[in-house]
Amino acid sequence: MTSSKVDLWLDRLRQSNHALVLLFFLSMLEAIIIPIPLELILIPYMLLERERIWLLATVALAGCMAGALIGYGVGQLLFDSVGHWFIAQLGAAEEFEAFKQTLQDDGFLAVFMVGVTPVPFQVAMLAAGVTGYSLSMFILASMLSRGIRYYGLAVLVLLFGERASRLWQRHARTVGASLLALALLVVGWQYFGS
Repeated sequence: MTSSKVDLWLDRLRQSNHALVLLFFLSMLEAIIIPIPLELILIPYMLLERERIWLLATVALAGCMAGALIGYGVGQLLFDSVGHWFIAQLGAAEEFEAFKQTLQDDGFLAVFMVGVTPVPFQVAMLAAGVTGYSLSMFILASMLSRGIRYYGLAVLVLLFGERASRLWQRHARTVGASLLALALLVVGWQYFGS
């Protein structure tokens, strides 16, 4: 999409009475199946709607949590049929198996870290459901990590305005990888430092 088409689409979104509903569903779909980061829409939309920026972050978080619950349910109830197919479509079979083991060893931290790193969140949802990981701990870890993601974007937009999109694109993977490295250090210290 060209820049003018994106601007036109964002302007239509801004004028729509259903913009928040659409944002909720886009966030839910991103959590479940869409491999395109919501930030591509959310950052420019937050720039246009600064007066509602916290509401936009909250709606994005709510949509993501709805998607997370659906993914957990698919992992718990339908993994043998739908879940296997979905993991194959993502090309994430190795990540899924590795994450299942990590989830059993360090459940809360594992789910939390997937929420803020470039690892597909779908892997965490399905693995948590398959392994029967505590639903309440899954929700808490997901809400905290994705809350950091969406409210962090709101802060980024408020602080840096138009530059927020460029900053996010340039540093998103670095921040995610740094958080993952920090988590691995904490887990390593927990096992070997005590």
